[in-house]
Amino acid sequence: MVAAEIPQQAQRGTLADFRRGLIATAPLVPGVVMFGLLYGVMARQVGLSPWEALAMSLIVHAGSAQFTALGMWASAGTWAIVLTTLAINLRHLLMGASIAPYLLGLRQRWRALLALWMADESYAVSITAYRQGTGSAAYFLGANVGIYLAWPTSGLMGALVGMALPDPTRYGLDLVFPLAFLGLLMAFIEDRKTAAVAVVAGLLAIAGSQMLSGQWHILIAGLLASLGGIALEEVERAWGRR
Repeated sequence: MVAAEIPQQAQRGTLADFRRGLIATAPLVPGVVMFGLLYGVMARQVGLSPWEALAMSLIVHAGSAQFTALGMWASAGTWAIVLTTLAINLRHLLMGASIAPYLLGLRQRWRALLALWMADESYAVSITAYRQGTGSAAYFLGANVGIYLAWPTSGLMGALVGMALPDPTRYGLDLVFPLAFLGLLMAFIEDRKTAAVAVVAGLLAIAGSQMLSGQWHILIAGLLASLGGIALEEVERAWGRR
């Protein structure tokens, strides 16, 4: 979608919008909680106290980066952890670039607040709302807050219970998270172009995971698939002018 085709949704919204955004994250909360519990248990295993685990969630607020940091805690230096987690979170540049056109006209402090709390889940529900014409800054903020409340709280619970907590993966509960994102993905597939981009991104990510270390394959797959989608739009536009 080009900038000229994006509707004017750069509005603050209302308290009702905030509540809608908060409620929209509810189906994703069980998956967030499961991963939060696992994070808390793992944090205790590497020697963090429950309150240190909570502080990490409140400050970092990035599950994949936190899990990676804990995995490297005993064997890597500070800069290695920082650079690795930075690479993992580069996907936020793609997410931010795609939602930024809907935030044009908002004051800088609004955009900074939304960017600070943006998570994968809150981005997904917010960009869907914007594309459907029902999004607003208040809706986006509500979605951010919904995830921000669930992640640190569940991490603290996992850290407090520690090793007494059964491993949710034994019961297949870890599938809640990817299945929830698969459901969100379906809302983005509007035609053959978007379906092709989704399939190509998935295939590239799978292939990249076998050839590249770390999480670089996610960023590369997203970039290449996005460029492919832009190319398809340009070809379709050029064909329509003939």
